[in-house]
Amino acid sequence: MSNQDSPTWSKDLAASIVVFLVALPLSIGIAVASGAPLRAGLVAAVVGGIVVGLLGGAPLQVSGPAAGLTVMVYGYVEKFGFEATCAVAVAAGVIQVLAGSARIARAAMAISPAVLQAMLAGIGVLITLGQLHVLFGSGPKSSALENLRQLPATLSATDTSALIVGATTLALLFGWNKLLAKRIPVIPGSLVAIAAGTALGALLPAAPPRVEVPPNVLAAFTWPSLGDNSLSDLAVAALALAFVASCESLLCAVATDKLHSGPRARLDRELLAQGAGNIVSGALGGLPITGVIVRSSANIAAGGKTRLSAILHGVWMLVFVAFLAGFLAFIPRAALAALLVHVGINLVKVPEMRKVAKFGEFAVYAVTLLGVVFINLLWGIGIGVALALVLLLRRFSRIEFSKREVGGELELTLRGALTFLSVPTISARLAEIPAGRQVRLLLDIQQIDHAAIEAIRAWRVGYEAGGGKVIKQPLDELWRELTQGRSGAPAPARSATAS
Repeated sequence: MSNQDSPTWSKDLAASIVVFLVALPLSIGIAVASGAPLRAGLVAAVVGGIVVGLLGGAPLQVSGPAAGLTVMVYGYVEKFGFEATCAVAVAAGVIQVLAGSARIARAAMAISPAVLQAMLAGIGVLITLGQLHVLFGSGPKSSALENLRQLPATLSATDTSALIVGATTLALLFGWNKLLAKRIPVIPGSLVAIAAGTALGALLPAAPPRVEVPPNVLAAFTWPSLGDNSLSDLAVAALALAFVASCESLLCAVATDKLHSGPRARLDRELLAQGAGNIVSGALGGLPITGVIVRSSANIAAGGKTRLSAILHGVWMLVFVAFLAGFLAFIPRAALAALLVHVGINLVKVPEMRKVAKFGEFAVYAVTLLGVVFINLLWGIGIGVALALVLLLRRFSRIEFSKREVGGELELTLRGALTFLSVPTISARLAEIPAGRQVRLLLDIQQIDHAAIEAIRAWRVGYEAGGGKVIKQPLDELWRELTQGRSGAPAPARSATAS
C-alpha cells in the first residue's frame, strides 16, 4: 500500500466504525419490529455490508435491513411464517438480479415521487403506531386500526419501568440529533440513546421487558422453507418485495450521489448487487435488505471514500455477532421501541409534503398514505400509482380553446395536445359554434393523433354541410410535420390557415 493510499484506508476504517455503531441498534430494532428473530437483522447487516459492498455499483452506499421494508416483512411473517419469508427474500433477490442483468434499473425511477414519499410516510406512521404500544410495556397489534383501538387499553395498563426507559431513550434521540449530532458527528445518537436506556433499565427496581437473544446466535440460523404456503402467493410476495426493495435502493443510491463528489452510482450494477445480497441474506435466515440512506449518509459524513468502509462495517458486525451478541440481552424492548418511533417519525417528511403539494400531487400523496396505513402496503402503492396515472391522463386531455371575431370571420385557436383523450372536449366545444359562419381554425399544438384528426374532419364535414365554411391547415400535413420534428428531421414551416 502506497503512502498516497494510506489516508483513504484510514478514513474508510474510521467511517466503517461509525457506520457499524449506527447500524447495530437499527438492525436489532428493525428485526424486532418485523416480527423476525433478532439474529435476522444482524445477518442482514453483515450481508448488506460485505456482499453488497463488494458487488455494488454505488461505492458509498451502505445496505442492510431497512425500516422501509418493516411493514411488508411483518405482514409476510404473520401470513407465511419466517422460514417462508426467507424464501420470499431469496426469490426477490433472483428477480432483482435478473432485472439488473437486463439493465432496467432506471425504469424503477419512473414511479411518481409523491407515491414513494407517501409510501415511506405511511410506513413511518405504521411503525410509530405499533411501537407506541411497546413503549408503554405492551406489544404491537395486527393493524393500524387495531393499534389505535387498543391504545387506551395499553395506556391504562402501562408498565412504568418500560415507559421510563422508552421516554428517556426517545428524549435523548431527539435531543442528541438536534443539539449535538453536528458537533460530535462520529458518535451516533442512536447508540448513545440505546446505551443510556439499557443502563437506566438496569438501575430501575423493576426491570423492564428485555430483548430475547438465543444462547448461540451463529448456531441458530433459520433456513428458507416454503412450508404449506401457496406458490402463487409466495410468487406475488416476492415480486412485491423486489419492486419495493429495488425502488428504495435505487432512490437511496441517487440521494447518496448528491452527498459526495466521487464516482456516480451505476444503477444496474447496484440492483444486481442488491439481488445477490437478498439471495444470500434470505438463504442464511436474514431479513431482506436495501440501500439505507441513514447508514449511507453517516458513512459519507464520517469521511468514507471507497466501498471499503461499507465492507468493513459488515466485518465489524460479523465480529460482534460471533463474540459479543450476548450483550444484546440487556437491552430493554422499550429502548428499541423508542428508536423505532424516532425512525418512524423521521420517515414522515414535512418538506417533501410541501414539495409534492407545490407540484399539484398532494391528492396522490394523501391517498397513497391512507392506503398504506389502513389497507396494506401494496394496495396503497397501487392506488397511488393509479391516481397518478389518472391525473396525468387528465392533464393530457386538457385543451385550450379560444375564439374571437376578426374581419367578419370567427377565428378559433386550439392549443395543447390533440389526442384521443381530448376528443370529447374538442367535439363539445366545436359543436357550440354558430352555424353558417366562416371559421378560421388555428392549431398551435405539439401533438396530434388519428382520433383527433378524424374528430376535426367529421366536424368540418358536418359544419360545411350546414352552410358554413372552415379554413384550416390540412391535418395530415400537420401530423407529418410534427412527426418529422420528433424524429429530428427539419419540419417545414407551418401555415395554420392553409385551405
